[in-house]
Parts: sequence; structure tokens; C-alpha cells
Amino acid sequence: MNFAKPAAALPAAPVAPKHDYSHSHHGVTVTDPYHWLRAENWQEVFKDPATLSPEIRAHLEAENAYQAALTAGEEELRKTLFAEMKGRIKEDDSSVPMPDGPFAYGSSFVLGGEQPRFFRTPRDGGAEEIVLDGDFEAEGKPYFRLGGVDHSSDHARLVWSYDDKGSEFYTLKIRDIASGTDLPDLIANTGGSGDWDAANTGIFYTALDDNHRPSKIFHHRLGDTQSADRLIYEETDPGFFMSVGGTRTNDWIFIGINDHETTEYRVLPAGDPAAKPVIVAPRQTGIEYELEEGGDVFFILTNSGGAKDFRIMTAPVADPRPENWTELVPHEPGRLILAIMGFRDHLVRLERKDGLPRIVVRERASGEEHMIAFDEEAYSLGLVGSLEYDTSVIRFSYSSMTTPSQLFDYDMKTRERTLLKTQEVPSGHDAENYVTRRMMAKAEDGELVPVSILHHKDTKLDGSAPCLLYGYGSYGITIPASFNTNCLSLVDRGFVYAIAHIRGGKDKGFAWYEQGRRENKAKTFRDFIAVARHLVAENITAHDRIVAQGGSAGGMLMGAIANMAPQDFGAIVAEVPFVDVLNTMLDASLPLTPPEWPEWGNPLASSIDYGRIASWSPYDNIAAQDYPPILALAGLTDPRVTYWEPAKWVARLREMKTDDHPVLFKINMDAGHAGASGRFSRLEEIAYVYAFALKAVGKV
Repeated sequence: MNFAKPAAALPAAPVAPKHDYSHSHHGVTVTDPYHWLRAENWQEVFKDPATLSPEIRAHLEAENAYQAALTAGEEELRKTLFAEMKGRIKEDDSSVPMPDGPFAYGSSFVLGGEQPRFFRTPRDGGAEEIVLDGDFEAEGKPYFRLGGVDHSSDHARLVWSYDDKGSEFYTLKIRDIASGTDLPDLIANTGGSGDWDAANTGIFYTALDDNHRPSKIFHHRLGDTQSADRLIYEETDPGFFMSVGGTRTNDWIFIGINDHETTEYRVLPAGDPAAKPVIVAPRQTGIEYELEEGGDVFFILTNSGGAKDFRIMTAPVADPRPENWTELVPHEPGRLILAIMGFRDHLVRLERKDGLPRIVVRERASGEEHMIAFDEEAYSLGLVGSLEYDTSVIRFSYSSMTTPSQLFDYDMKTRERTLLKTQEVPSGHDAENYVTRRMMAKAEDGELVPVSILHHKDTKLDGSAPCLLYGYGSYGITIPASFNTNCLSLVDRGFVYAIAHIRGGKDKGFAWYEQGRRENKAKTFRDFIAVARHLVAENITAHDRIVAQGGSAGGMLMGAIANMAPQDFGAIVAEVPFVDVLNTMLDASLPLTPPEWPEWGNPLASSIDYGRIASWSPYDNIAAQDYPPILALAGLTDPRVTYWEPAKWVARLREMKTDDHPVLFKINMDAGHAGASGRFSRLEEIAYVYAFALKAVGKV
């Protein structure tokens, strides 16, 4: 490979000490000598990183020193890449304001600014008014990320939130817009958003417990202390996520409770915060539904009644129990309904068929439907939504791997489409210089796996081109074939950029997701390997020219394919990788473990699930074999994929592997799951990854 062994002047790779530790489940005893990297006081560390034990901190800092030394020669390349990517961003960019009553609300950046500013403009004309300046709020903080920002329906106040640790414990504040000052109200340890009651005298919010779980919904009355907030609902099952949201009509507050396969909604009038929430449909394992406003009815998107790809029902708001549901849009196998939006005269749905998205508009009075779609071979389409219910205009975005994002307003009555904005690429972009296509790779069981590909028109596809192959494949998340200015820095250097739409996502319908979860999880990994082999078989690239990349659950994918087919990849990039799956799923105290059991299986309760997860869990399947160069990235305060997962994985890889390729571990000591919080700081992280990829294939 193109990574040289460290010179004598460079530090040796850190060797993590081994401490005796073992655990037994279902008659199986496992030793885990790197378990000590899991801070016993992890809850405290999330809130105050300074409380991390000196031994763990010393090891993580040694990892950072090692990767910094080995990549020191890439500094100029990283600067060049950063400058290129920054040059493709309109620094003083601004969103198209979204109308709501007498104002339109939007966000913008200033030249050199890391954080967004939120503004509003009077719809009848007048000067722009800054209601929240993210750069000002972030000043002097090593990490700062804004959460939800929501104005009251009387347009007098703003509820906003921030996280200054990276641990996703958000603090809520209330701002008086006219004076630009925050009220004394301060609400800590929330999920990051607040929703106004109908009278604009208080907000509903989700509180996180010490284990970072959204366990309670409160109503906060302006002027009260947090200790006086009224408990609206408490979820006692740690296996469920919870959220709260309001409707655009300000009529209802929705409390959503779900895991990865089951949903329950509770509703209460937004004008009566003291009301007891009413259950719409009690939770029933395997039954999912989403609630949407519709005036005198609720629209319900659900898989009930065997509707695997979902159908749409209506229910009277006066009594929305399942026995009162009426089918409006029936289930159609192979047409996956992804989302719905209700308006006074229309119902809009976003759906996916034959692997491509489309928007369908339905006139409520007549039931007549029409479709918004595009002709490209691979593209991304998204509903932006609306702040208003009584409107005939929706907003949507469109892009492809060669086409910069376009924002449209669409009048559902006249069917007139208005282009509001095209993404600007200040350094220039000519779509004619690039080629995008969709391929199908045959998996080992015969299924055809879609692959989206982007390359420069001058790149020769003769087997010599390097390739960045990206994958995710979990939670039903579909990776769109959308425009990405960052990857052009690789594509312009001769890379093929490819997205593997593997099982575990919903790219080919809900069944595609089912075939890549729980007992079928290994198909996700085999699909990705099959895509890599297909790209080689089609003479697009070669195995030692493929850099595989994935983050979070996609990082788990990276860990699995590294064990299963290390010879098929020239290098692997695993960002915030979920690689210690078995141990995490055995630890019910961790924030996401109980809610994740439906996705992966519950190894605490089931010996079968234990065996299945153990058979592919990346950390548990590291073998004495050659591995390609590997780069792992993490954040110290990450509550989703805890820092010790990649730390343990890297330690065991170095212990077991039989080659001299480097394993690098870069941990951000001031950030969490999303990495650096500023838009330019994030580009620096991407430049670091791309420099690694270029070096791996000899492009530097």
C-alpha cells in the first residue's frame, strides 16, 4: 500500500493495556481486556468531559498524537482540499424565507461565519430582522450546536436550544423578539426542541434522564422555574423513543412514542395544557403509524392491516381510535409511502417506487391525484414542507449527483412550478463535465442491489480508477443520490464516487429494510461486498483502489466488511463506528440500547439473538489476518456511538492483525456524534478523510 511504516522519529502505535474482564451470557463466557476504556462515569463525562479518568484520557490523547504524526505530511493536501470545498460553498448563503402569517422566516450565514443566523422579513415589505445569531451565541465555546428554533404563533417570542458539549443534552431558552433578549427561563437536559401551546404562554418539551433517554414530556409556563414544570406524560419503558410536536393550526400537541417497529401517539389540545393525553392507537408490536393534521380529521400513515409499504387512513379528531379509521389511500406493494403532509384542501405524500422518489398531490374534495416527478436516472426529491396549513403552495427540493440542489414552490391548484433558488457553487460547476448512472449489482442470493455512480467525464473506466464506495444500510434509511459538492474534490482527481443502496435501507421498499435487519443483518454486509466486487467485474475499479466509507451504523458496516472481506478493499474509513455491537446491546444502561433491540435483536433475553449478533459484531470477529489501512473517527461526548467502541476496536485490530498497514484513530475531544459543529470545521474533518483516501490509492 501507499502508507509507509512509521519512521523511527515518529511515535509507535499506542498499545492499550489489558485489564482482566469477562462476562457470561447464555452459557458463553467472553473475555474483554479493553473493557476498561468504557468510563464508569460516562453519564458525567457527557456533561463534563473534564471528569474523564486520567488513564483513559492519556490513551485517547496518545491515539491523537499517533494519527497526527502519521498524517503530518498531508497538511498541505488537507489545506488544498479544504479550500476547494469551501470555495464551492456560498459563504453568505441564505435560505428562501418560509411564509407564516405576516412574516416569512429563514436562516443565513455571513462571510466566515460558522453558525447560522435566523431572520424574518415582513411579507408586506420591510427590513430583515435577525432574531437569533448563532455565531454570537457560540462565541468563545470550543463546541456549539443549535437545536430547534421555533417562533410563537403570535410572532412575539422564540424558543431555541443549544448544546455546548456535543452530548446532545440541549438547553432551552425563550427569546423576546422585539428586545432581542432572553427571558430568565432556562430549561436544561432536553431533547432540543420546544413547541408552543395555543396561547403562547408556555412550551411543551422532552426531558432526558441521566441515561440520555427521552423519558418525560413537560409543559413549562413562561416565568416559572424548571422545577415547577407540569409533567404531561412519562414513558416508563426504556425501549421507546419519545418526542413532542405541535400542528400548524395550533390545535393539537402530538406525543410520539416509538421504537424501530412499533408506534404509539397520544394527543392533547394545544389550548389545554392541563388535559390528559389521549391514546390514538395503543402500541402493538410491529404496527407503525404517523399522525398528521387535517382539520376535522387526522391523516394516518400506517402499515396496519398488512400494508407493508404503508397506506393512508383518516380518523375523526373527536375520536381517533382505530375502530374509527377509514382507508383513504390503499396499500400498493412496491410503492413505499414515506411521508404525508395535510393541508386545508390537499393531502401531499412523498413516495418511492422503482427506487425513485416522487411527490403525489391529492385534492381532498374530489380525490383527484397528480404527480411531481423527474426524468433523471438517479435523483433526490424532498418535501420541505410549510409553516402554514391554509395554503395551496408546497415547497420541495430536487437534485441529482450532477445537478445542484434546486428549490421550488408548487401551487397545488394551478400546478405551476416556480424555481426559487438553485444552489450556487461559487468556484463554478459544469454538470456536463460529470456522468451519473445507476447500476445493479447481483448479491450472493441473486437480489439486485442498486448502485449510484458519479465520475468525471474524462475518467477512464478501465479498472484503474480509484473509488470511494459509501454505504449505510440500517434503520430503513435511504441514502439519496443527491448533489454533494464535497465529493467533487475526489471526483475531479479521478475518483469514482459510488453509493451502495444495500439492504437495511428502504431503497426498494419496506421489504428491502426487513431483509437487512435482525436475523437478516448479514445480508447488509454481503450486499456491500457484492457491490465492490461488481464494480471490479465491470472494470470500473480494482479492489486495491476501493476506499470504503461509512458512519455510525455505516461504520458498523465498515467493521463487518473489514472482517469478512479485507482483501476486497484498499482502505476503510469508519466514522463514529458502531463496532462493539454485542457488548452495547448487552448493556441496558446505555442511552440507545433498549430502543435498538428491535433493530438488532436482544442478546440479553434471547440466546438466538446473542448468537446471531456475536457471529458478525465487528469487535468480536477481528481475526489474525491482513487488514487494509483503516481510519476511525469518533467524538468523546457522543451519546449515540460511545467513544469506547472505536477505541476498543482499534486496540484489538492492532493486537490481532498480521500486516503492517496503519490503523489510525482520531477522536475529537470537544465534540459528539455529529463531529465538529461549525460548517467550516466540519469541512476540515472531511478534508482529513479525503486526504487519507487519496494517500491510500497513491493519489498524493
